[in-house]
Amino acid sequence: MVTASLVKELREKTGAGMMDCKKVLTETDGDMEKAMELLRERGIAKAAKKSGRVAAEGIVEAYISEDGKVGAIVEVNSETDFVGKNEEFRTFVMNVAKQVVEKNPADVESLLAQDSIEEPGKTVQEVLVGKIATIGENLNIRRFARFASEGLVEKYIHGDGKIAVLINMKKGSKEVAKDVCMQIAAARPEYLDRNSVPADRLQKEMEILKAQAMNEGKPAEIAEKMVQGRIGKFYGEICLVEQVFVKNPDIKISKLAEENNAKILRFARFEKGEGLQKREENFAEEVAKQMK
Repeated sequence: MVTASLVKELREKTGAGMMDCKKVLTETDGDMEKAMELLRERGIAKAAKKSGRVAAEGIVEAYISEDGKVGAIVEVNSETDFVGKNEEFRTFVMNVAKQVVEKNPADVESLLAQDSIEEPGKTVQEVLVGKIATIGENLNIRRFARFASEGLVEKYIHGDGKIAVLINMKKGSKEVAKDVCMQIAAARPEYLDRNSVPADRLQKEMEILKAQAMNEGKPAEIAEKMVQGRIGKFYGEICLVEQVFVKNPDIKISKLAEENNAKILRFARFEKGEGLQKREENFAEEVAKQMK
């Protein structure tokens, strides 16, 4: 019988996850040594040892269904950018994006628990563990975004997997959608329009603008008017439809959409490793470790 204490002991010895430990103990009728061997054979123990290592490189990828109605972008991180060029890793990431499109997981945890479309009979978590073992680095499926629509879903990948953009439009053409995707990649909008900006974000910006005006020696009532004038520039930087079109600075994105009978509904932009602390590389030290 597999007890909680046995699972705890195996987990402490190997660093493997609780469910992995329970599974191998069940398969080996509670034999600790055989369970440890099974974890090693499956690469789970090896993967667990790597799980604490910083993974802030990797790639972002996107996949669109054949009918163009469903799309997803994903970020999968590795420890080094070298792995981001590895064909096995890149295929795995593309399959993760395809998995999100076809299986519609609620979150990363649900995604990891799903049956893999890449290797039927295994979960996505088990496939990930196998990749960690064969590639030799800690890998992490960090996040994904998925759009399903009767309208148009389009994607754009920039810099060989550095930036991925996904957009959902009502009407409009694929050409316009691609242009807007490239705009999002280049101009980094945070929100779709003014109504999408959280009230606290707007309030904070207005306080900063007012303080700047007051520091210029302006009376309070004049400072208030200056804030109203300057807040438009703030919207023009962070709201997609308010941005100047990079391919034609004479118009805004809202005008581009209007002229092409398109309505932008939502977008997602992922940049590889954004917000993650990257490790400092010391190649001499890395080589020395490998030679031990």
